[in-house]
Amino acid sequence: MGTVTLQHILAARDRIADMIAATPVVVSTSLSERLGVPVHLKLEHRQTTGSFKLRGASNAIASLDAEDRTRGVIAASTGNHGRALSHAAKLEGMRAVICMSKLVPANKVEEIRRLGAEIRIVGNSQDDAQVEVDRLVTQERLVMVPPFDHPAVIAGQGTLGLEIVSAVADVDTVLVPLSGGGLAAGIAAAVKGAKPNTRIIGISMQRGAAMKASLDAGRPVQVEEMPTLADSLGGGIGLDNRLTFSMCRDLLDDVVLLSEAEIAAGIAHAYGQEREIVEGAGAVGIAALLAGKIKPRGPVVSVLSGRNIDMGRHRDIVCGKEELAA
Repeated sequence: MGTVTLQHILAARDRIADMIAATPVVVSTSLSERLGVPVHLKLEHRQTTGSFKLRGASNAIASLDAEDRTRGVIAASTGNHGRALSHAAKLEGMRAVICMSKLVPANKVEEIRRLGAEIRIVGNSQDDAQVEVDRLVTQERLVMVPPFDHPAVIAGQGTLGLEIVSAVADVDTVLVPLSGGGLAAGIAAAVKGAKPNTRIIGISMQRGAAMKASLDAGRPVQVEEMPTLADSLGGGIGLDNRLTFSMCRDLLDDVVLLSEAEIAAGIAHAYGQEREIVEGAGAVGIAALLAGKIKPRGPVVSVLSGRNIDMGRHRDIVCGKEELAA
């Protein structure tokens, strides 16, 4: 498959309709008043398992044939994909193995363990974890379900874009957290497939934004993975990236990077003004608007992609006690 289209995403919507929640879209009064245009929040952090990742994981598992189901699934993850894949596999009675680096927060690791998946902690980056995935695929014949660069995963994430267009018919700009590009590519394919003139802006952190570095270089490149409040956005895009790099290159209108302080401000605003608990990756759209890094022309939808933050750290952030590295 060279790309993922609106037709693939529509098929995924039908396939996973009973496996996921259709999450709300609400107006942010505070941000709308501040920006002078309607600002909507797509509350995807309320998804089962606490992030959008369940859409792609469910579609990938639903697309497996009978033989692959008996072999079990494996993935590298910064946490949320592993949790989603573990949940979807458990519902089907399948074996799941999740490989993560030492940078993945303990609360995410423990939730994956609770869901019954086998856990491997390997190295200091998602690339290190992927080496273990490749080894186990070869040795134990597990089926790899990548966190982003996979057609069924991208199509599943794209169902979120269908819900955005349905809820906000005149949407002008969609703000999407950007990491490996599965979510951004899927949403962009869905939204632009229905409304070609809608802008799709990827938002990431300044500390190790692999897709942004790759887009700037014109090819997939490696970057150093560093600790960040937006830990779900860490990791590389894969030097052999098949789908998400080209889709993001062709479909994203811009990419915006944020400092750690700006991400913290987004988390605090989501809690203090919107009464929503979101992790750093889920707050980046709000953060970009607060920082003045996006100048909206019309109705905006910001995707709140996940809520799986350590609550002690969340408390420190909203109380201004978190010490942030540059």
